[in-house]
Amino acid sequence: MLLIAGEASGDMHGAKLIQAMKIKSPNLRFKGIGGEKMAAEGMEIMLPASEMAVIGLLEVFKKLPTIFKAYKIIKNQLKYTPPILCILIDYPGFNLHIAKIANRFKVPVFYYIAPQIWAWRTGRAKKISKYVNRMAVILPFEKDFFKKYGVNVDYVGHPLADDINDICLSNLNVADIRLSLGISESKPVIALIPGSRNQEVSSLLPLMIEAAEYLQKNKYPELVCLLPLAQTVEKHTVMDIIKKSAVKIIIWENDIYTSLKICDAAVAASGTVTLQIAVMNTPMILVYKVFPITYYAARAVIKISHIGLVNLIAEKEIVPELIQHNATSLNIANCIAPYLEESDLRREMVASLTQIRDIIGKPGATEKAADIALSMINKIS
Repeated sequence: MLLIAGEASGDMHGAKLIQAMKIKSPNLRFKGIGGEKMAAEGMEIMLPASEMAVIGLLEVFKKLPTIFKAYKIIKNQLKYTPPILCILIDYPGFNLHIAKIANRFKVPVFYYIAPQIWAWRTGRAKKISKYVNRMAVILPFEKDFFKKYGVNVDYVGHPLADDINDICLSNLNVADIRLSLGISESKPVIALIPGSRNQEVSSLLPLMIEAAEYLQKNKYPELVCLLPLAQTVEKHTVMDIIKKSAVKIIIWENDIYTSLKICDAAVAASGTVTLQIAVMNTPMILVYKVFPITYYAARAVIKISHIGLVNLIAEKEIVPELIQHNATSLNIANCIAPYLEESDLRREMVASLTQIRDIIGKPGATEKAADIALSMINKIS
């Protein structure tokens, strides 16, 4: 079985899929591109996902040698030792090329976690229809979008619904967790989540820290920041940035949901993590900034009014979005401040985030995706 996930969120979803498939079919073997979580489930890592994570036009050029290396490795695998099934997880810039190669060598393709091509480059849907045998989507509106292009598509719900179920069954004690970190109950805590790629962290974390320092100096002298570290981000990248910070920053390397439980609010990069924050009912703002040429190129073709997943699902702006030139440290500070204490804005957002949990759906998305993949294998056999 060949699996390809090029980013932290793909690694998370891929690991859960492997786990669900192995429960139903213990003899399955997996190899491909993934991260530590997929490796922990027993997958043979041919190339780490951390080496593949990239965003933007200019950034892609820097990664081209690695991307070409990965392409060659996977192509040779498909050609000389074809797997029984190729499972692709999001990451369309690379995975759609792999789908084409798999199709050439008669390897069936299952695409799990659809790329967000409904936001831009909708023409890619035709490639998916041509080269992908089955697709499982996780957002309600995606099924109708892909269906009109002739894609064999199923809506399985969002895998984060499984996390919601697990969180509800757990006994996370906020006071105990804060005590273990040396944070009193009275101190305000902000989660700083600058992304799952080193380049995102280098761009966004300094702005987030400046915003926190401003808040500490002008309004919240006891402010503490918690920084959940994505597995795809090198710790030294973060350490080099935070070592000169005037505000206390605690790096968190464990379960992100636990860290969010003790935070009053979050400042986050755009991505799957915003949904993770949403299911914890933690008020947040979204920050997004890339190289200018990447931003203006994207703005010319993007067909949606919001970029945040929470806002897209809600079909309105629940979470404030500070994009590009609006993503300044002062704007971040002023925007997040009302959510650090009881306010109408905070209460309104918490109520809206509760509705997002309902929209995401019931648990079972990963198990449904696993059933689809296994049915494809059984059909081949």
